[in-house]
Amino acid sequence: MRVVTWLFNLTLFLLALGFALSNTATVELRFMPGDLVWRAPLVVFLLIFLAAGVVLGLLGAVPSLFRHRREIARLTKELRHAGRPAAAAQAPATPPPSVAETAAGSSVGLGV
Repeated sequence: MRVVTWLFNLTLFLLALGFALSNTATVELRFMPGDLVWRAPLVVFLLIFLAAGVVLGLLGAVPSLFRHRREIARLTKELRHAGRPAAAAQAPATPPPSVAETAAGSSVGLGV
């Protein structure tokens, strides 16, 4: 499975490299305010906007990431505290009845 993943990643990289090498023409990016013009290869613009999209996507995911981490910490703490009383509850508070007490106690309720 690991080999298939590496082959897929290599194929994807070679496709991206071929795309980058075939789009080396200089393009102009014009900004709204004033006469700001930036000239660069198309691949540079694509990489910049891809990186900006990744950063914005990660920034959008940060609040839910922290919320999930707090929830995991709370549940772990709750589980840790819940495990302690359960262990104490399993230990019997009174000693178990002996065999003679069990036999005598069971015949008392039958009216024998």
